[in-house]
Amino acid sequence: MRYPALSRRRLLTWMGGGALGLVAAAPVRSRAATPYPVVRPGVPLVFPEDHGAHPAFRTEWWYVTGSLTLPDGDEVGFQVTFFRTRPPGGEGDNPSRFAPDQILFAHAGLSDPKVGRIQTTERAGREGFGLAFAATGDANVAISDWFFRRTAEGRFETRVGDEAFEFELLLEPTTPPLLQGENGYSRKGPASENASYYYSLPQLRVSGRVRERARGDVAVTVTGRAWLDREWSSDYIAGGAVGWDWTGLNFDDGSALTAFRLRAADGGTSYAGGSFRDPSGAVEILAPAAVSFTTRSTWRSPRSGGVYPIDPIVEIQLRERRLRLELVPVMADQEVDSTLGLPIYWEGLVRASGCAGYLELVGYGSQARF
Repeated sequence: MRYPALSRRRLLTWMGGGALGLVAAAPVRSRAATPYPVVRPGVPLVFPEDHGAHPAFRTEWWYVTGSLTLPDGDEVGFQVTFFRTRPPGGEGDNPSRFAPDQILFAHAGLSDPKVGRIQTTERAGREGFGLAFAATGDANVAISDWFFRRTAEGRFETRVGDEAFEFELLLEPTTPPLLQGENGYSRKGPASENASYYYSLPQLRVSGRVRERARGDVAVTVTGRAWLDREWSSDYIAGGAVGWDWTGLNFDDGSALTAFRLRAADGGTSYAGGSFRDPSGAVEILAPAAVSFTTRSTWRSPRSGGVYPIDPIVEIQLRERRLRLELVPVMADQEVDSTLGLPIYWEGLVRASGCAGYLELVGYGSQARF
């Protein structure tokens, strides 16, 4: 979900503009309130323009998750997210080229059961000087040599990594964009402004190369299946929410499920939603009452002490049937502890009968703040 995917549009304290000291160390702008646009229903999404950045909004992200098959048959999970945020303050009040009109952050993870714990890496920078940017008009976002972009042929490509792992992947759409909510207007609470513009591209066909130090530090060819989430907004979640559970699942028959719930302080659900697209392309938008997450067991992090329901039962009431999915993680320790001031959260590859995807659990290792 990231407004969560929050790993994944909302970036909580960091998206308020304070991570890494990038804002604090920059020349001071006007203290006037930033006129962020408001997300409204009835605004049509247009492609390829909406693959690109929306710099007037407070924040947005390009969030890709999926599974990769290695040459030896082993499966690993991967995640890469590029975030863009517009810090508060007036536009154009400071002529310095160092004044941060936009801040970019990228995060990547590799879940390899052979390692036993998720491996992560991240970068951040203010837009400018050709070193970091999020282009409008089509997907093209980069921080130094990390990038996520759309090619002229309509495929997406990304490259991220560090000493521990690196991947360079080509992502080929096999279905049209899945518009979440009301034609892309996705509610995250009872008030109309608690919303984002949100679409997904499930069932992406993946090819590329992965290098991992734990497996000999040699680049190998991989194939797989992935999911792209795109969201942008200025106000996301109703007050009182302390975290969320989100999953995006690709089914073997070509179906795709998005399901999320926002959690109240008492552990109950304050809001929920999602979508289901069947193999024919027919879409059902899920009302809050149609989505249920039930805890089966929990895993306690030895580092944060957070207790995560990493193998929930997800039940979805469709018009003609009910889905019951018992999610099983590829490994327990997929907890992410960013160095950039984000809350600690759990995000990892999961499987259920006939499907695979990612599960995101926020507000268990440290409380999310909205």
